[in-house]
Amino acid sequence: MKSAMTRLLGLRLTTPRLELRLPSPGELADLAETVAEGIHEPDVMPFLVPWTDQRPAEVARSVIQYHWLKLGSWSPHDWSLNLAVFRSGEVVGQQAINARDFAVMRQVDSGSWLGRRHQGQGIGTEMRAAVLHLAFAGLGAEEAVSGALTGNAASHAVSRKLGYRPDGVNRHVIRGAVEVERRTRLTRAAWDRHRAVSVTVDGLARRLPMFVIDAGERADM
Repeated sequence: MKSAMTRLLGLRLTTPRLELRLPSPGELADLAETVAEGIHEPDVMPFLVPWTDQRPAEVARSVIQYHWLKLGSWSPHDWSLNLAVFRSGEVVGQQAINARDFAVMRQVDSGSWLGRRHQGQGIGTEMRAAVLHLAFAGLGAEEAVSGALTGNAASHAVSRKLGYRPDGVNRHVIRGAVEVERRTRLTRAAWDRHRAVSVTVDGLARRLPMFVIDAGERADM
């Protein structure tokens, strides 16, 4: 049986500036080096799990380990697609899309990070728009959810641009203090109204059963 890595290698998302796909082993090393260089100021923590508090070498290693862990445990009932984001051939960050029991729930969530020198250029919006297109147009999702800590202004700005609406709050303990996560939700109708980024998905048709067991019906690409 082919591994999830082998079966997913042909899946590719493209936008006007970006390409999103699984990285080769060499590109995965580049991705790890990018995150080790820093993706946020050290005095803030934008993530629910403070994984970037480790030393740079450990942060890089955790990215590689997590990549293989999610591919190795892939199931249509519980999957996490962690795509490397390329701009002009250079790795600039990672965009993930995840789901559990997608065949029933028709819901996805997402997470991402971007190298610091690539931030503030609209790339975060473009790469999330790419996986939303995969979810809604390619997989037939009905809703997408996201969440970010109150101080993560960049993530909240992306959600607003793409049509997400407030969906409540969660409280977490991060670095020994209480932090508030603001949840947001995007319906299929709202996604359709906010499609400002052109996205092309290649190589999905043969791989649909990996994402949803009942893959007989999906939206047009």
